Amino acid sequence: MCTALSFNQFFGRNLDYEFSYGEQVAVTPRNYDFHFRHLDKHESHYALIGMAHVFEEYPLYYDAMNEKGLGMAGLNFVGNAKFYEVKEGKNNVAAFEFIPWILSQCASVKEARVVLENTNVCATPFNERFPVAELHYMISDENESIVVECMEDGMHVYDNPTHVLTNNPSLPMQLFRLNDYMYLSNKQPENNFGLDLTAYSRGFGAMGLPGDLSSGSRFVRVAYTRANATSDKNDLNQYFHIIGSVEQQKGLCEVEPGKYEYTIYTSCCDLRNGIYYYTTYNNHQISGVNMFNENLDSEVLISYPILEEEMIHMQN
Repeated sequence: MCTALSFNQFFGRNLDYEFSYGEQVAVTPRNYDFHFRHLDKHESHYALIGMAHVFEEYPLYYDAMNEKGLGMAGLNFVGNAKFYEVKEGKNNVAAFEFIPWILSQCASVKEARVVLENTNVCATPFNERFPVAELHYMISDENESIVVECMEDGMHVYDNPTHVLTNNPSLPMQLFRLNDYMYLSNKQPENNFGLDLTAYSRGFGAMGLPGDLSSGSRFVRVAYTRANATSDKNDLNQYFHIIGSVEQQKGLCEVEPGKYEYTIYTSCCDLRNGIYYYTTYNNHQISGVNMFNENLDSEVLISYPILEEEMIHMQN
C-alpha cells in the first residue's frame, strides 16, 4: 500500500510493499525514444526524473516529475482499477506508459486535464514478466492536484483538495470519510461534560486521529497533518515529517505468513528545482539527484542505484 502527498513545491510518495523490485532513480532526457505500444514514437518531449524499475533500458516509473514542474504517482488500487481494450479514435496508452505519456507532454495539471479527455488507458502488459498493475494516480503541480481512477464504469478525473492519496476505496469515498473526523483539533480539548474534568497532560491535540496502517486511516492522518502542519523555514524538511506520519515499519502489517509490508522508500520531487529527493527504509539520510545536472538533450536513459546503507554523521 502507498501514500502520495503534494505540499507546496514538493510532491512524492511512500512506497509500501513486502519486497523491492530493485528501484533506481531514472532520468529520461528529452530525446529518449518512448516506444508507445499503440501510438507513434515520442522522440522529443519534456525530460523526466523519478523512481523506476529499469528493464532493458526502459523506465517503468512508479512516480516521477518533469522539467516543467508536474508530478505524477501510481498507487495500488487493487479490485477497483479497470483498464480497457484499444478504442478507435482515442489515444490508446498502455497502463505502464501512463506516467510518461502525461509527463512527457504536460506542463501543468490544467494541460493534463486536456490530454486526459482523449486518453484511453489500456490493459496491455509490458511483457509476460510484468503484468498490468492495478493502480490509480495522483497528478500535481505547485497549485493543484487531481486523481485519475480507471474503473469499470469509465475513467474518472477528480479534483483533490486534500493533495493526498492512498489506496482503496476510491477518492470520493475517502473524502466523504473526512466527515467523521471534522471534530479533530490541534488545540487542547474542551470539557463538554459539565463535570469537574481537566486535561491532565500536554499533548492532547489531534485526539482521536486514527493511527492504524489501513489506507483509509492513512488518508485521514496525512490529510489532517498536511492541513495543520506549519513550516517557517524548511518546507522540504516538513514534507518528510508529514509523509513520515504514515511510514510503515517491518513487522506491523503482515500480508502473507512471515511477509510484512514496509515503507521501502519515500520520494520527494522538488517541482520548482528539478531535484528528486528520497530516503529508504535502511537509509534515513535524504539523498538527491538533480535532473538539471544531466545532459537533458541526450537520447540515453540515465539511472542511479538508490543508496540503501545507513549514513550517520558523527560530530566528534
